[in-house]
Amino acid sequence: MTVSAFLFSRADIRQTSLSRRLAFGVGACGVLLIVLMVIAVSVGPVDLSPGDSMTGLLEVVGIGDSSATVTEQLVIERIRLPRIILAMLVGAALGVSGAAMQSLFRNPLADPGIIGVSSGGALGAVIAIAIGAQAVSGLFLPLFSFAGAFAATALVYGIASTGGRASMATLLLAGVAVSSFLGAIVSGVITFTSSSDIQREIIFWLAGGFDSSGWDDVRISLPLIFAGVAVVVANSRDLNLLMLGDDEASSLGVRTTATRVILLTGATLATGTAVAFSGTIAFVGLVVPHMLRLVIGPDNRVLLPLSALGGAAFMLAADTIARTLVSPGEIRVGIITAFIGAPFFLFLLARNRARAEAL
Repeated sequence: MTVSAFLFSRADIRQTSLSRRLAFGVGACGVLLIVLMVIAVSVGPVDLSPGDSMTGLLEVVGIGDSSATVTEQLVIERIRLPRIILAMLVGAALGVSGAAMQSLFRNPLADPGIIGVSSGGALGAVIAIAIGAQAVSGLFLPLFSFAGAFAATALVYGIASTGGRASMATLLLAGVAVSSFLGAIVSGVITFTSSSDIQREIIFWLAGGFDSSGWDDVRISLPLIFAGVAVVVANSRDLNLLMLGDDEASSLGVRTTATRVILLTGATLATGTAVAFSGTIAFVGLVVPHMLRLVIGPDNRVLLPLSALGGAAFMLAADTIARTLVSPGEIRVGIITAFIGAPFFLFLLARNRARAEAL
């Protein structure tokens, strides 16, 4: 066998392995999502049987007839299904954004919430709510949120890149500082808002949740989140090369600065839109990619698509718990994700510190 034939053979083996891992992951996550969707449709103030839930979902997509009653079908189509879809979209956006930022910054603790992206999106959305912009058009809320998220990302990355190269330690510290600063501005906006109704709306929105979700929210958020996620996933190969360092990536043909801007823009668009429609929900982008890396490894060509599906499943499960744990009452989704994510973050922090001390 010649050298070239051997190299092509090795490349074919790697591509086959990549395809198998991706197919297995998509299949497993797809089955998990279907199960979670049936559970989410079934539970609530109006309990439905799994059979009625399944046939009701199939009827929505034009397959067969539902065995649910007319009232139960209306509950599925108008109340639970838009909430389920929005939760999945938000989870996918945060999962992909977290995985992309961890790889881009080469830091396992990077996350849209931790480095200030979510705080910037929250500030933009809060301003839109305070001035009544979302009442003029539903597009103003994600637009303001994206602008705030992008400005926060640029500020944090600019601080961390002082001197020409981005410092990962500085990135996290800058993210914490910027998040605190933006949180103070949000508090100021709430304080100086004259309407008590708007103040309550902002405070309730900040806790994160999907209780007021409708089909209009899905129609507006779907193309924006899909565009952001698609941009990030389409650049997964270049993201792999950026993990090697700028010099190595440049030598392999990657336009490092342009690629980094494209990836940040895609992740910020997805995160900003997610924050606009769900409020501040932390740690999804931290927990999901780490759990997947333990199973499938760090290759972003597999990790990013599965982070979208895994994030959707994680968020749907969290939302189902939030609305059924104290039924007929409801816990905000952000509280559920924080209970899971905060201990996980501390675990990662302690593990990374132990590794640093060992070196």
